[in-house]
Amino acid sequence: EIDVDGGIDQDIFDINEALGLDLFEGDIKLDGGLHIYFLSRMQERNSIIGDNYRWPHVIPYVLEDSLEMNAKGLILKAFEQYRLKTCIDFKPWEGEKNYISVFKGSGCWSSVGNRQVGLQQLSIGANCDKIGTIQHEFMHALGFWHEQSRSDRDDYVSIMWDRIQAGKDHNFNKYDDKTSDSLNVPYDYTSVMHYSQNAFRNGTEPTIVTNIPDFMDVIGQRMDFSDYDLQKLNRLYNCSSSLSFMDTCSFELENICGMIQSPDDNSDWQHLSHVPAGPNTDHTNMGECKGSGYFMHFNTSAGAEGSTAILESRILYPKRGFQCLQFYFYNSGHESDWLYVGVREYTSAHPNGTLRLIEEIKGSPENYWQLHHVSLNVTSKFRVVFQGVRGSGLSNGGLSIDDINLSETQCPHHVWHIRNFTHLLNTSPAGEAGKIYSPPFYSSKGYAFQVGLYVNGTTDNPFNLAMYLHLISGANDDQLQWPCAWQQGTVILLDQHPDIRHRMSNQRSITTDPLKLSGSSSTYFWDRPDKVGSVASFPNGTQFKRGPGSGTNAFLTHQRLRSRNFIREDGVYILLTMEDISHLLSTQPSVSPTFFLNTSTVPTITTTSPATPPKEPDTEVPNFCPDNPCENDGVCVIVGRESVCRCPAGDNWWYMGAKCERKGSTEENTVIAVSSTIAVFVVMLIVTITTAVCLKKKYSQGKKNGESHHRAE
Repeated sequence: EIDVDGGIDQDIFDINEALGLDLFEGDIKLDGGLHIYFLSRMQERNSIIGDNYRWPHVIPYVLEDSLEMNAKGLILKAFEQYRLKTCIDFKPWEGEKNYISVFKGSGCWSSVGNRQVGLQQLSIGANCDKIGTIQHEFMHALGFWHEQSRSDRDDYVSIMWDRIQAGKDHNFNKYDDKTSDSLNVPYDYTSVMHYSQNAFRNGTEPTIVTNIPDFMDVIGQRMDFSDYDLQKLNRLYNCSSSLSFMDTCSFELENICGMIQSPDDNSDWQHLSHVPAGPNTDHTNMGECKGSGYFMHFNTSAGAEGSTAILESRILYPKRGFQCLQFYFYNSGHESDWLYVGVREYTSAHPNGTLRLIEEIKGSPENYWQLHHVSLNVTSKFRVVFQGVRGSGLSNGGLSIDDINLSETQCPHHVWHIRNFTHLLNTSPAGEAGKIYSPPFYSSKGYAFQVGLYVNGTTDNPFNLAMYLHLISGANDDQLQWPCAWQQGTVILLDQHPDIRHRMSNQRSITTDPLKLSGSSSTYFWDRPDKVGSVASFPNGTQFKRGPGSGTNAFLTHQRLRSRNFIREDGVYILLTMEDISHLLSTQPSVSPTFFLNTSTVPTITTTSPATPPKEPDTEVPNFCPDNPCENDGVCVIVGRESVCRCPAGDNWWYMGAKCERKGSTEENTVIAVSSTIAVFVVMLIVTITTAVCLKKKYSQGKKNGESHHRAE
C-alpha cells in the first residue's frame, strides 16, 4: 500500500515549513512591502476591512497546467461546497480584470482578499490536495485571516511563546479591530481557518493551548467549513441563501416543512415520535432530546393491499439540471410494502403537474434507519413525492422517513454502511488484522474497486482511521483501458447532521495515474488487478484479484471521529464515487459547470499533459478571435498566431474537437463498457452480482443509489 501523503498527517503549515517557505502567518502572501508593515504593527483582523478587497459573487478563475490531476478534481469539489453553503460561485476566466490563478507552486498559500492586481495567484502544491486545505486557501482569497489572530483570542487560547520556533513568533501576533472585522461572530475553535495546536513548535509540546481543554484536539481541523466560518463568509458577502441548497426537513415542527398530504391517495402519513414496531426514535435526535424527535410514518398494518399514502414537498424551483435527494428510511412493515420516490413536474404543457416515479425502495424490514440517495434531474418547477404502498403481506409497522435533504448537487455513486462500529473500534487490532473491506463497487466507466478501512489504524500509525482504494478484478476488465487512467475515487465519511449545510464530513480523493510505478519496479501501480494484484476472497468464497492500495493512514483521528455526528445509531456511512476526470487532462480548457445554467459561463482550465513542467501563469489577458468558429458555446482565443477553441465541460460531460463539435460523457462510456461486457462476459458479471448480493445480506450494506496563503516577500 502507498500513502499519498507519505504516511504523515501534515497540516498546511507543516508542508510550507518543510519547503523552507517564509510566509506571513505560514501561508499568506503579502503584497510587496507589506510584510514589514504587518510585522511592525499590532493590528487585529479576522476578515479584511474594505469593500475594495471583496470579490464579485461569481469569481473568475483559471486552473493552470501545473496543477496535479487530483488537485484539479478536488478544487472543483471545493467549489461545490462553496455553492452548497454560500452564495459564492466560481466561473472560468474570460478576460475579466481580476481573477484567481490556481497553480502548483511551492506549498499551499494565497493572498487575503481581492488585491486588484489582475492575475492573483493561489498555490495548491504537493500534498495540498485536501478539500479542507483548498477551502482554507480560498477563504483567505475571499478576505479572511486566521482565526487565532483575532483581537479577542487571548480569552480563548493561550500562546506558549517559549515553545515557538526561533524567528516565528510573529506568526502568533494578534491584531486590533481597526483593520479587521470579526463580523460579530464568536471565537471559533472549530474553524477551518484556525492553527492546529502544534503550529510552528520547536519540540513536542503544543504552541496553542485552548482555555477550554475539550477543544485541544479540535483546533486545526481541515475537514470542512464550520458553522461560524459560514456565518462570517455569508455576512461578509451579504448572502441570504446558498446557491445549490434547496430544502431540508427533520420534521421537528408540526408544519412538517410545508409538505402536504396528497388528495390522490386513500391514506395519510403520520407525524410521530415512535412506533411500537419501530422506529423507537427519530433519526435526528435518536431519543436524546425529551419532547422532540419526530418523523413521518405510513402505517401498513391497517388498510387493504394497495392502500397508498402520498406526501409531497412544497413547490421547488431548480436552477441546475440535476438534484440529489437524500433521506433516511426505516422499514418496520413487510417486505411487500413499497416506497416510491418521484417528482411532480409542472410545465406550461402540464400546469397541474405530471407525476414521475423515479425509484422504488423495497426489501426486508430492518431495525435501523437506512440512508438513501435518489438523483432527480429536474429542470422545471416541481414537488418531491414520497408514495407509500401497502403490500400483500402481514405488517406490524410501516414505512418511515426522516432527515430529508435536497440540493442541486451530484449524488454519490455508492454507499457503504458499517454497523456495530463501536464494537469494531473496541475490538479491532491495529494493522492488517483490523482491516475491513467494502463490498465490490463499479465506477461510472466500469472499473471494479474496493475500499479498505483500518478501523484502529496501521501498526505505524494507530488510533486513526486509515483508508485505501484498491482496484479489483471485475467483469469489464477485458474491455477497459489499462493501466487505469485518471479515475478519481472519493471517499467521504459522512457527518450525519440532519441539515446538509451544517455537516463537516471528512473526505479524501485518490486519482489513478497510468504512469505511476509500483515502488522501484517497472510494474504500473494501476495496471490490471489480474496482473499486479494478489488473490483475495469474497465472504462467499469466490476468489478475485485485489490490486495494491493507495490512500492515507491518517484519514481521521479517533478524537475527531467522536467530535461530530460520524457515528449515529452505532453505524457510520461511507459515501463512494469513482469518476473519470481524464477530460481535465485535455489540452483544451475544461472544468465543472458553474451554478447557473448559462453554458457560456462553464469554467475552463488550461492544461497540457501531466509531464509538462510547472510554469508561472500567463498574466496576459486573452486575445479573443474576431470571429468565433467554436460550436456548443466554445470560446475562441488566439494562442500564438493560431485560433484555438476552448470547449465547455462538466464533471461528467465535455465537448471536444477542433471546434468543440463532439460531446463526450461518462454515461456514454459506461453504456459502451457495460453493453460490450454483457455480450462477452455475462458469466463473470453474474458471479460478481451474486457476490455483491451475498455481501449485502451478510453485512446489511451495499449500493443504496440511492490557510489562504499570503507569502511574505
